[in-house]
Amino acid sequence: MKSMTGYGRAKQELHGRTITAELRAVNHRYLDCTVKAPRQYGFLDDAVKKAAAARIARGKVEVYIGVETQEGGDIAVTVNHAVAEHYLAALHELADKYGLRDDVSVMSLAKLPDVLGSERIEQDADEMTRDVLSVFGEACDNFDEMRTREGAKLAEDVRNRASEIERMVGEVEVRSPERVREYREKLLDAVSMFDDEIMEMYLEGEEIPTDKIRAAIRRATVAVEMVPVVCGSSYRNKGVQKLLDAVVDYMPAPTDIPAIKGVNPKTDEEEDRKPSDDEPFSALAFKIMTDPYVGRLSFFRVYSGTLNTGSAVLNATKNKRERVGRLLQMHANHREDLETVYAGDIAAVVGLKNTTTGDTLCDEKAPIVLESMEFPEPVIRVAIEPKTKAGQEKMGIALAKLAEEDPTFRTYTDEETGQTIIAGMGELHLEIIVDRLLREFKVEANVGAPQVAYKETIRKAVNQETKYKRQSGGSGQYGHVKITLEPNESGKGYEFVNAVVGGAIPKEFIPAVDAGIQGAMQAGVLAGYPVVDVKVTLNDGSYHEVDSSEMAFKIAGSMAFKEGMRKADPVLLEPIMKVCVIVPDEYMGDVIGDLNARRGQIQGYEMRSGAQQIDAFVPLSEMFGYATNLRSRTQGRGQYTMEPSHYVELPKSLQEKLIAKRTGHDKE
Repeated sequence: MKSMTGYGRAKQELHGRTITAELRAVNHRYLDCTVKAPRQYGFLDDAVKKAAAARIARGKVEVYIGVETQEGGDIAVTVNHAVAEHYLAALHELADKYGLRDDVSVMSLAKLPDVLGSERIEQDADEMTRDVLSVFGEACDNFDEMRTREGAKLAEDVRNRASEIERMVGEVEVRSPERVREYREKLLDAVSMFDDEIMEMYLEGEEIPTDKIRAAIRRATVAVEMVPVVCGSSYRNKGVQKLLDAVVDYMPAPTDIPAIKGVNPKTDEEEDRKPSDDEPFSALAFKIMTDPYVGRLSFFRVYSGTLNTGSAVLNATKNKRERVGRLLQMHANHREDLETVYAGDIAAVVGLKNTTTGDTLCDEKAPIVLESMEFPEPVIRVAIEPKTKAGQEKMGIALAKLAEEDPTFRTYTDEETGQTIIAGMGELHLEIIVDRLLREFKVEANVGAPQVAYKETIRKAVNQETKYKRQSGGSGQYGHVKITLEPNESGKGYEFVNAVVGGAIPKEFIPAVDAGIQGAMQAGVLAGYPVVDVKVTLNDGSYHEVDSSEMAFKIAGSMAFKEGMRKADPVLLEPIMKVCVIVPDEYMGDVIGDLNARRGQIQGYEMRSGAQQIDAFVPLSEMFGYATNLRSRTQGRGQYTMEPSHYVELPKSLQEKLIAKRTGHDKE
């Protein structure tokens, strides 16, 4: 047995050259060999790769070839005899004409220009190749020797681990019947608390029928007093049938739960809808999907009433009338057409144009808006571009369809760079989106490095007066606003208050001011990130009977907001993730130290069987690559989950770095 990783080195002096060969290898599915040698020896690549293939079956192999020539070993000195003869004749002539001593020596002649020259001796490629392969062969021998040593250690470790697993499995097999009895006793003990008859039978030691146990578990589950747990794996289809049976046996039917509550959009009063076919129709759209064969599918759950194919419904959320095309019952690998759906059914409808996730569908004569879904803002974003120009339009259509399906996924174009940006809830979320682009929509794309979705806000209240006035012949532009900017409650978002009295600004221009402010909030004054949690009050202003327009007041509102924000002590906010890490006890200290180094705040600990649960708040910017880091620190035994929690102010030192980077003043 040999290890897949290894290192070998060899060095020899041959034909006036010192040749060094090094090779490193790590595990790989096939042989991937790269050779690095001095530029003038590029002809060695193929020969070395062939030699490597003959010795190594697979692995990612890197070979380094070094060649040092002994001083002067590759240089030849040449004599230009024609030039030397001319010099010599001229020197003799001078001596004869002027009666000088003829003392010309070899040294003095050699010093004259162009008499002596030097040239590099051409390398013998065949000789060089033989020498390098000889040294490389020795390096391979050392490489094999190391892999054999490492392989022996690995084999011993595997044998030890295998014997330990066998021992533990043996213990489990011996103890298994007893453990089953123990857990059944615990189950019966818990179930008996919800059924007096079962309690009597349990205390008297009688055999309790399975159907009675199931009925009691169902009652406890419906009352949210018990949570059934089913083990399995969808990957291998293990336990899936048991899960489906458990849903049927224990989960509440529509008739087991109270009537759904909603709000009548006409009266704003709360109304109930009982789970009955006789009630007016009401349903909630919970998923949008694009099917390549039938088009846009809207999945919905019927809370009351019935719905027939071809009928019309009201989208109460958007106040739009929708026509039902086809009704489908969706199965894992096929779909079935339905004529009618009833209270409690889950189905899909074809033909809804304006319906999105979370919208309420209802009878036009009995409108109701059911509880809406709130989706968190994306916390991570990356730039994406198609690999070909032809894929640009195709990618745009695909991203629009994916954004329609997934409300937590956003796509937009950055106005400054012109790049297409996709934003989501995490690295894995965006990886799946990119994978779907390739698999479902056949769009290949390059994806940039993940970027954190920072926000901007203000810390103090300011008053701002801005007048926008342009005159360039003909009718001009005039807008004059006085606003108050102040921080809003965290998480409350943007709030606009119209406090104009006496018609200082006509009513038709007020929405334009609001729109201008919201437009300016898309890019803050610090680093161009969206602005959140700001309250703006429009106090006063003025207008011109001829020159004022909606556009003028929109621009005035935008300018006033940006100028006011600069004075209102703006700050950057960063997203904080709620992180839950589960690790064996022995790695707890190391993991906590790592979380602290990532600017994390430990919130608490919880004991688990042989493990610890660590709850912490950690900035998203520090969580990139955490999965790999956690695995390496815990020998693959650690696991974690994280979800967006809230935004907090970014530390000042990091703010300055980020602003410098975003504004192009980064010194690095």
